[in-house]
Amino acid sequence: MILEGKNAVNEALKNLKPIDKILIKKGYENSSLRAIKDFAKKNGIVTQLVDKKKLDFLSETKNHQGIIAICPEKNYCDVDDILEFAHKKNEMPLMIILDRINDPRNFGAIIRSCECFGAHGIIIPKRRNVSLTGTVSKTSAGALEHILIARVNNLVHEIENLKKKNIWVTCADMSGENISKIDFKIPSAIIIGSEGFGVSDLVKKKSDFKAKILMHGRINCLNASVATGIFLYEAMRQRLV
Repeated sequence: MILEGKNAVNEALKNLKPIDKILIKKGYENSSLRAIKDFAKKNGIVTQLVDKKKLDFLSETKNHQGIIAICPEKNYCDVDDILEFAHKKNEMPLMIILDRINDPRNFGAIIRSCECFGAHGIIIPKRRNVSLTGTVSKTSAGALEHILIARVNNLVHEIENLKKKNIWVTCADMSGENISKIDFKIPSAIIIGSEGFGVSDLVKKKSDFKAKILMHGRINCLNASVATGIFLYEAMRQRLV
């Protein structure tokens, strides 16, 4: 896995993520990069000064800020690990389920919203969904290090398992009712689909509720990461009242 940019690399170091090597652009050692280099050296992590061409070749985002860390891909967790994390925090579980999100920047922004608004984890399918990449990490601005992500074979089967564990499932859908009418104080999972296709019919049928975001403009379709942020903000608002 490639981590790009100062924020992503710094968060990985602070959270003791395994890193094989850190590559820094020659002649680009400003104070923040020097601090990263010194921290890496103290922790036995190899750092190497390289030409910009090498960083550009490795970079997925094309905005590496002169630093790239090469490390093992983030380990996916089990869904039960997310539930246990919520239990340890003495909070009702709050999860995001992604269905057919293929844009890594969207995924990274969703991870960032989850961290900001107190979600305990994200569930993604192994197929028809973007996985964890350098672009995802970069867009998350370090939030990837703080969010549990479970990768499952079958979303429908996993939703059925969640419901057996008393998790109430809400699907983002324009045919639903206002999100303010949904009770997110209970154990909740929120399904977000892609902009082009929405949530698949089989997944939608397994939901307990359908909810929509009220809009006033002429365009009635939000970016998936923006929709996720609005749903999570509403959940946080209800839980903090």
